[in-house]
Amino acid sequence: MKPRVRAAGGIVWRLSEGGGCEVLLVHRPHHQDWSLPKGKCEPGESDEACALREVEEETGLRCALGIELPSSQYLDAAGRPKTVRYWSMRPAGGVFSSNDEVDEVAWLAPQAAARRLTYAGDRRVLGAFSEQFSEG
Repeated sequence: MKPRVRAAGGIVWRLSEGGGCEVLLVHRPHHQDWSLPKGKCEPGESDEACALREVEEETGLRCALGIELPSSQYLDAAGRPKTVRYWSMRPAGGVFSSNDEVDEVAWLAPQAAARRLTYAGDRRVLGAFSEQFSEG
């Protein structure tokens, strides 16, 4: 049996000028997809530390962890089982700069973000976030 791959990421969110919620999506040119920022854990790294590091690497934003959201589980491209843990995150500073992994980001209302996301697993995590956000 192949070892499980650990990964982590987040739903980075902010309030729009109108008081609504906007979430940040990343475009990965290598995969030609729109996704939530996430990545693999390094050996000995906690899932929380991985989530913060990967979000900053992909978006340029330093963030603060919020509530944990549902995890996503699937087989990666190599056929290994993969678990991705997610947290809601608020930006605390930084600015996006295009890089090898991510060439574009988009701040979108959750409904528009759900339409743009490539993967159903990301849409499920976003749906859980939206439920939490609307509750308070």
